[in-house]
Amino acid sequence: MPTPHPLSPPSPWVERFAPLVRAGGPVLDLACGGGRHLRLFHRLGHPVVGLDCDLGGVADLEGTAGITLIQGDLERSDLETADSAGRLGPLPADARFAGIVVTNYLHRPLFPALLAALEPGGVLIYETFADGNARFGRPSSPDFLLRRGELLEAVRGVLQVVAFEQGEVSAPKPAVVQRICAVAGDDPLPL
Repeated sequence: MPTPHPLSPPSPWVERFAPLVRAGGPVLDLACGGGRHLRLFHRLGHPVVGLDCDLGGVADLEGTAGITLIQGDLERSDLETADSAGRLGPLPADARFAGIVVTNYLHRPLFPALLAALEPGGVLIYETFADGNARFGRPSSPDFLLRRGELLEAVRGVLQVVAFEQGEVSAPKPAVVQRICAVAGDDPLPL
């Protein structure tokens, strides 16, 4: 198995909710960067897909059993058209995941396709920067900062919220973030 990426450990938020993902179920790490969450879920026994416009941070994982790496620009306008039809960038329209992880990335047109790509009982674990982060540095553009309660609104009526937080954090660096863990389907949530 690959060793953890030395530059950044998994997010405690993602680690906290990783056990909710169906054992052995496929997991998508969207905008995977250095693959810290891809590596986490692979260590936990999940087949994983890492999708990013630059796969340099996960090049060491190329050819690893149980890991699929897909290079694709999720923000191209032709993909946004596909997204509105239920496709998540270069993934097949029928791709479904037991877990989807998104951290430190925001492209609002992808929300509908992300939710549609969860299998019944699938878990969305999302954590990124929010309004107010500009005082700590980048990102500072409203295009890349969630508005108050935006993740709650994005999943309303589609997913069941397990946990939600928004506010200032001090680690791994001072920032303003918003986080959600939510599950697809109407079954009672595990406690």
